[in-house]
Amino acid sequence: MNIDSPRYGSLDVEPSRIIEFPRGLAGFEDCRRFTLFHPEPESAQTDAAPRYFILQSLDDPGVAFHIADPALFDFTYEITLSDEDTAMLQITDPAQTAVVVILTKESAGQPLRANLNAPLVINLESRRGLQHMFARLDYQLAAE
Repeated sequence: MNIDSPRYGSLDVEPSRIIEFPRGLAGFEDCRRFTLFHPEPESAQTDAAPRYFILQSLDDPGVAFHIADPALFDFTYEITLSDEDTAMLQITDPAQTAVVVILTKESAGQPLRANLNAPLVINLESRRGLQHMFARLDYQLAAE
């Protein structure tokens, strides 16, 4: 499958690289199929693992999100999924899952922010995901 992303150009997506979000994402309910990739390092000499990835919609080429491991923000989750969500994601082993957050930046010069209230839970085996919405997120920030 080929998609022409306005931001990232022409992308060739193997069917095995498609992640399905059966319920879509908040505000983008019609976008249910995505692919995940990371941008090329700014320097070809950099062998470091990417700090963020791009979640590109296959249903609307204009929709793409930067996502990252919440640990980059010194944040971890303990998420309890309903039986319905577990079945929808086809989770048989919690080790199959990854939890990531959507990154936002309002404008140039502004700090990068992570949406901690609505992480994405992705089953890496079944390639199915959902956006988990917290009604209230209880956490503490430690001062250094």
